[in-house]
Amino acid sequence: MSILHTRNVQKHFTEGRETVPVLRGIDFDVERGEIVSLEGPSGSGKTTFLSILGCILTPTRGEVVIEGEQVAEKNLATIRRRSLGFVFQQFNLFPSLTALENVEYALNVKGVRGRGARIEAQRVIDAVGLGDRQSFLPRDLSGGQKQRVAIARALAGNAPILLADEPTANLDSAVGTQVLEMFRALAKQENRALVIVTHDPKVRTIADRVAKIQDGALI
Repeated sequence: MSILHTRNVQKHFTEGRETVPVLRGIDFDVERGEIVSLEGPSGSGKTTFLSILGCILTPTRGEVVIEGEQVAEKNLATIRRRSLGFVFQQFNLFPSLTALENVEYALNVKGVRGRGARIEAQRVIDAVGLGDRQSFLPRDLSGGQKQRVAIARALAGNAPILLADEPTANLDSAVGTQVLEMFRALAKQENRALVIVTHDPKVRTIADRVAKIQDGALI
């Protein structure tokens, strides 16, 4: 069974008296260890769909099942903490925390604290090649290093599903390629599912599959 799947996912937003359809019935499956590049023009519904996969939004209709559990309003936060890691375009690091502390804080939110959180944070910081930068504040890191911290934060706690929103958008070509190679190695070595929303054609070089959303539908 897929680690993540959706059936007939629809999302409507209300603007005044009008109902605006954004997603129009998406069926989508991802397996463990699989990397999917999720593409489409601006306004196609990619980010809304990623937010539904990430248990930030719920669909108007349809179902989302993660690790065999159907997502509902009552379990959004629990599934986010247990099953999902996020990598954002803007890094979203806390400026007053070191690289290691940023990762440790993410673990604290998931309920892992104390020595266990420090050991796990150290493990993933080392895994992304930042052991020698762990005590640096974000202002002292390059764009590529900040993105590596963001990836480490997503990996922390062994979430089996990673969701990335334009992870190479703020990186130059060479650094973006390095980050993508790291994504692929981590997904395959640790058997994690990875969904990347992107406009970057380089993502296709690491993806097992390309899925396209256009006008709210998967094509």
